[in-house]
Amino acid sequence: MEIVDSHHHLWDLDLFQYEWMPEDNTILRRSYLPSDLASILEQCSVSGSVVVQADQTVEEAKFLLECANDFLWIRGVVGWVDLQDEKVGDTLDELIKLGPLVGIRHQVEEEVDENWLLRKQTLDGLKELSDRNLSYDLLVKPIHIDQIPIVCKELPELRMVVDHIAKPNIRDRVFQSWSDSISKLQPYSNLFCKVSGMVTEADHNNWTPQDLRPFIQQVRKVFGIDRLMWGSDWPVCLLAGNYQEVMDAALFGMGDMSPQEKKRFLSGTAAEFYRLE
Repeated sequence: MEIVDSHHHLWDLDLFQYEWMPEDNTILRRSYLPSDLASILEQCSVSGSVVVQADQTVEEAKFLLECANDFLWIRGVVGWVDLQDEKVGDTLDELIKLGPLVGIRHQVEEEVDENWLLRKQTLDGLKELSDRNLSYDLLVKPIHIDQIPIVCKELPELRMVVDHIAKPNIRDRVFQSWSDSISKLQPYSNLFCKVSGMVTEADHNNWTPQDLRPFIQQVRKVFGIDRLMWGSDWPVCLLAGNYQEVMDAALFGMGDMSPQEKKRFLSGTAAEFYRLE
C-alpha cells in the first residue's frame, strides 16, 4: 500500500533563521536535509511526501523547490509568500515555474492580530491561490477555528487543510471546547484536515497513543475518511517520538479502517488534495 507523508519539514540553519525555533533546543536547532529523511522513509515504506514551509521567506520556498527537483520522492512543496503583498500573484507565478509548488502556508498561530486570517488583504491573497489551483495550509490554534467557515464561504473554490487538527491542548486534555469548535467545520467540502503534529501537543515524555485517540476520533467524525490525511510533522515530531511511532499512533487513533479507507488516509487524500503527480 502506497504511503504519502502529507506534512514534513526540511531546514538548513546555514541558509535561514527560523525565528520560531528556540535557541537552546538541541533537537530542533540543527539542519534537517533530504538525505536525513530518505532512509527513514525507506524504513517506514513511505514512497512520497509533501514538504511544508518552516521559514516565512520566499527564499525558503525556492530552496524547498530545489530539494523537490533533486529528490523525486518530494512530490509537492507548500511554500510561503506574503499573501498581503499586492504583487503576490507575480511571486506565485515565479515559484510555480521553479518546481512542484502545490500550496502556501502562513504561520497564522504566531500573528499578534488574532483576526489576521479575515483581513481583506489576506483574503485577496488567498484568492490568488484559488485562481492558480493552489491550496492553503491553515496553521492555526483553537482560537482561530471559528474564523475558518468565513474563509470557506468567501472562497469556496480554495482547497484548504487544517494542519495538526488545529493544535488542541492534548497535554492537559482540553477536549470539549476544541471539539465543539472543530465540529462546525463539517459542512465545508473544500476543507480538509491533517492528522499530524499531535505528539508535540501532548506530554512530550509521557504521551500514549490512547491520549491522542479521542482527538483523532473526533476529526474522523467531523471530516470523514475522504477529507483526512496523515502527516508526520518530522522533524518537529522528534521532540516527542520517532517517525514510526507517530505513524503508528495515528493509525491506532483512527481505529478500524477497510483497506480502501486506509489507502485513502495514508495516500489518496493527500494525492487528491495537493494534486500530486
